[in-house]
Amino acid sequence: MLFILVVVAALIWLGLLAQPWLPWLMRERFEAVAADASAADLSDVTVLIPARDEAATLPTTLAALRQQGAGLRVIVIDDHSSDGTAEVAHAADLEHLTVVAAKPLPAGWTGKLWALEQGRAHVQTSCVVLLDADIRLAPGTIAGLRAKARVEGLNLVSLMASLRMHSPAERLLMPAFIYFFKLLYPFALSNAGSPHVAAAAGGCVLVDTGTLERIGGFASLADAVIDDCTLARRVRDVGGHTWVGVSHAAVSLRGYDDMAAIHAMVARSAFTQLRYSVALLLGCTVAMALMFWVPLAVLLLGVGVSRVVAATALVAMIVSYLPTLHYYRQSPAWSLLLPVTGTIYLAMTWSSARRYWRGVRSAWRGREYRRDEKV
Repeated sequence: MLFILVVVAALIWLGLLAQPWLPWLMRERFEAVAADASAADLSDVTVLIPARDEAATLPTTLAALRQQGAGLRVIVIDDHSSDGTAEVAHAADLEHLTVVAAKPLPAGWTGKLWALEQGRAHVQTSCVVLLDADIRLAPGTIAGLRAKARVEGLNLVSLMASLRMHSPAERLLMPAFIYFFKLLYPFALSNAGSPHVAAAAGGCVLVDTGTLERIGGFASLADAVIDDCTLARRVRDVGGHTWVGVSHAAVSLRGYDDMAAIHAMVARSAFTQLRYSVALLLGCTVAMALMFWVPLAVLLLGVGVSRVVAATALVAMIVSYLPTLHYYRQSPAWSLLLPVTGTIYLAMTWSSARRYWRGVRSAWRGREYRRDEKV
């Protein structure tokens, strides 16, 4: 029986490497061209920044926007911050900056989407960039995104920001966060317009204003926990074209120095990824045990051919993870700990499920969204 299980594990890993859309490779890349970035005319672009207690990171984010080009409009929506976020935004003295105080959060909305909808009411340009308050953009990023959208006929372009990978916890878990996300939402399939996959990364998104209007604004996804992929799906539903990729041009300033911080980020939406299904949660648990731990057990305890099969599975696993580590300039040695990393993410998913069963659908930035609420 154990031999059959390890054969299945090896076939899964080898099948992953052989998939024609190659989700484990980092092929979908975007890098900004900084040459003469400040001379770019961005008067047709508005940046929307929802900000809740972001006084620490917002100055860096706004300073980076100053280097994007001329005429860029920026709207910061202060989402009931308690740390002086609005004052920090005003102090940036950014040309064409508007600071909007968010109204009380109504039922049926998540905080970020409600903030974005209020910012959208002030947009008068043909393009909108949705930017998290902790994302620093390299010079030329917005002009490059706009050019890509125009040349390729895209209604939405989004970037998976480079996450901070300094602490041991970050190096263990953050590259894998992107690795697993790309396995769940293969970028190549999404970019090709697959009806089954619509992916986006919410940290930095350029979207056509007219498309936003056609989908009904952010009200059309007000109850979404995974708002970025839901936005991509809504854009697809009205005939739009989307693209998502990785980039070093968008850098997250937020640190996750310990497991608790990473757990809060992952558990926010992990069970939502599984559509709150116990069957999918159990299936995911079995699959993770089969893929990560059966090959290790057989390699240590098996004999003969079974050990060869187990080694094959583990080598395929390592090979699939190396491109992600290489892209983010992390040591290849972290690939040896992928079974541990996967198990930690599985535990966080179970934690997300337990929270849901206690009545909390999601929790983030000091807010809880109850399961019986339409959010």
